Amino acid sequence: MTTANKKEYRLENLTCASCAMKFENNVKSLPNIVDAQVNFGASKLSYSGEATIKEIEDAGAFDGIKVVTGTQRKKESSTPFFKRRENFVTLLSLLFLIAGSIVSFQKGETHVGAISLFTLAIIIGGADIFKDGFKNLVRFEFDLKTLMTIAIIGAAIIGEWREAAVVVFLFAISEALEAYSMNKARKSIQKLMDIAPPTAIVKRGDELVELSTEEIVIGDVLLVKPGQKIAMDGVVLSGKSTVNQAAITGESIPVVKERESTVYAGTLNEEGALEVSVTKLVGDTTIAKIIHLVEEAQAEKAPTQKFVDRFAKYYTPVIIIIALLIAIIPPLFFGEWMTWIYQGLAVLVVGCPCALVVSTPVAIVTAIGNAARQGVLIKGGVHLEDTGHLRVIAFDKTGTLTKGYPEVTDFVPVEGIDKGELLRLTQAVESLSQHPLAKAIVTYARKNHAESLPATDFQSVTGKGAFAQVDGMTVSIGSLDWIQEMAVIPESTLLHAETLQQEGKSVMAIALDGQFCGLIAVADPVRAESKTVIDKLKKIGIQHIVMLTGDHPITAQAIAKRLGISDVRASLLPEQKLDAIKQLNGQYGRVAMVGDGVNDAPALAAASIGIAMGGAGTDAALETADIALMADDLEQLPYTMKVSRKTLRIIKENIAFALGLKIIALLLIIPGWLTLWIAIFADMGATLLVVLNSLRLLRIQK
Repeated sequence: MTTANKKEYRLENLTCASCAMKFENNVKSLPNIVDAQVNFGASKLSYSGEATIKEIEDAGAFDGIKVVTGTQRKKESSTPFFKRRENFVTLLSLLFLIAGSIVSFQKGETHVGAISLFTLAIIIGGADIFKDGFKNLVRFEFDLKTLMTIAIIGAAIIGEWREAAVVVFLFAISEALEAYSMNKARKSIQKLMDIAPPTAIVKRGDELVELSTEEIVIGDVLLVKPGQKIAMDGVVLSGKSTVNQAAITGESIPVVKERESTVYAGTLNEEGALEVSVTKLVGDTTIAKIIHLVEEAQAEKAPTQKFVDRFAKYYTPVIIIIALLIAIIPPLFFGEWMTWIYQGLAVLVVGCPCALVVSTPVAIVTAIGNAARQGVLIKGGVHLEDTGHLRVIAFDKTGTLTKGYPEVTDFVPVEGIDKGELLRLTQAVESLSQHPLAKAIVTYARKNHAESLPATDFQSVTGKGAFAQVDGMTVSIGSLDWIQEMAVIPESTLLHAETLQQEGKSVMAIALDGQFCGLIAVADPVRAESKTVIDKLKKIGIQHIVMLTGDHPITAQAIAKRLGISDVRASLLPEQKLDAIKQLNGQYGRVAMVGDGVNDAPALAAASIGIAMGGAGTDAALETADIALMADDLEQLPYTMKVSRKTLRIIKENIAFALGLKIIALLLIIPGWLTLWIAIFADMGATLLVVLNSLRLLRIQK
């Protein structure tokens, strides 16, 4: 669908998957519509072309569909159960059914009073079914209501008035329960939409004014009090507080925010007051993008759903033909026309494809919505299914399995040298350097409360190290080879340095006035959770894990050994990572690549599934990855695998339920046990089993 003339509307009263398909076809048939797509999970219509709201609502009149604008934030009113028209009508139909049954037991089923009461139950409960069924019959459109209309009228014609009334009542119950269950599944989207507040307190000049988020512009300053939700994405100008980001990233532990920290719309400010400079308009915030991408993901049909849709297209006409043959052929040989016509009508009812059609989308909608609330953005049913089939995962090392920045791991002064004093001298030199390793040393010194000393005559020696004058001494810090040019390093120390290097650490030496005084080892530390995550993935069923890195092979092998990864590919340039992913794809069929979403973009794009870390902080990850882990947290990866595998299993179960119950019911034709009420129970039971089974996905937690 082209985006140039694309319009979007939210839909109310969309009740079933079959209704969504019919509504989509009706909109497509409007004269000035180029293309249209109905997102059943999100209750949303997207189309290209021109049409008035009245034309669109007329296209959905068969289901009572109403249209609201895509940006409209409407608080849905909750109507009490018995005040809903469809439920009141169903209850009234039940009362007439009970009354008719009482009369029929006392005076017989052919008594005029019983027939009159059953007729009232049929007319009251089935008016909406008949209205749509007759329209469809005239157009030769055979959907659920068409089949039900034929079955109910056929039952009445052959004198099965009570059975017809029971079918009407059970069908109404089935539709009400399906609508309730689907609304529960859709709440995952509605909860996301309610995360960000609709208004905020904004500083305009010397005044504080409350504005709707649509009126707030980039550069406005928000005042966020303790206990309030942050309304817009922005950067903290002043104040310090902890912010609960669980709604966006899935992180359970609040994050400290201070000056220059990034904050997101929909997150909860817990302790202190913050002033936030707005950096994005309401439609561009991270939560707005998440909502949009989740809705698009729910609209995208998974491979299984496409297959089921194609199957259902041919399945319904086949059922009608089978029902017709059952009603006509056996009586030609055995007689008993009424019996076989009744069996044919029962086949029509049990053959309704409702449960089959809803078997996949309800699971996809539920899984993607629940994952989004846990901080995992899965951008489509196809990616959800593919992830469920994964057996191989490739990890980028830096920033994914490791923290992505260097830290001091070992500080070893020579015997007789005071550690605190040496650390102060080292900090004085490195505080003047711009090298990443220097920053790690300064951070380490501050954590150990080392006093800051002044340094003069600082000089950096490219590729070797740096030196400066501190307290009248020349303090030199750099590579082992460079320090060995000016000082003697004991053999035992060199052996210790070699051991540290084999552990994947960068080792530097310190000299004071040309005399060796100590070693410093710096490494990009492995994330605390990396080993646990790798172990969990292996238990889940990931058979092969690969590490791809541009680091030196010794460093890469040391980290891989700690994590239990056997396949290590080191010293790779970005294009070589891409080649490695292509080779793995060819070898294993499906491969996921986990990276930071920016530096690893080519490899992420080439992988069957690209999984980006820290999606909340980078637009690139949200736009390019197939799956974004919104928090910079590897623990979300096993959860994602668990959700995907569980969804695949539930989809298979749903299809088995949908077809299995119908096959069992159809087999009852052989002994002549299939009745209309058993048929409707089989159809209703299959639909409810499918929906309730899918709702189990809401219970999966990290």
